[in-house]
Amino acid sequence: MKVLDPRGFGLVCAAAAVATGLTVAGCADRIEGTANPNATDLASYKTEAAASSAAATSSRRAAAVAQAITDNCAQFTTTTGAGVKAYNDFVDAHDSNSPEYAAKRENAVTVLEDAANKVQAGVDNAAGALPEDLVAKFTEYVAAARALAAETRKMSYTAQVGPLNDASRRVNDARNAVRDACPKR
Repeated sequence: MKVLDPRGFGLVCAAAAVATGLTVAGCADRIEGTANPNATDLASYKTEAAASSAAATSSRRAAAVAQAITDNCAQFTTTTGAGVKAYNDFVDAHDSNSPEYAAKRENAVTVLEDAANKVQAGVDNAAGALPEDLVAKFTEYVAAARALAAETRKMSYTAQVGPLNDASRRVNDARNAVRDACPKR
């Protein structure tokens, strides 16, 4: 019995593989031109991608607005309430000729100015995320609180109370406008 020669068998297999490869390559058709995407599918994809991007941007913007409103409105009542209390304590001291009059006046000025600064800082930190009408209301409160602090600072037992009362009404109106504009909790 004759055994197959491994070298001969390998040579025959290699020759067969080359012949098969040449036959397959010779039978293949080549298409000339450049590959392009389907124009309809591409347009559809671009539209969907733009819509998705716009929706994500809109969603992020809405979330930023909601967070800015929540942050500023939530702290407003507490922050400004301290100013109201300090101012009312000053008025009580003034009306009763209290020996604590000067200290209560200075405390009211400090607390009103602090409240104005905190509200302004909240608006500034919102970096444009607050709606303009709410920004205007917060800004009016800040101006009114600073004006009341200035009028309070001027007060003495002989000073006219008219300007102080006017400044107090302005703060109350501004404070109420902000509270009315903020979402109810």
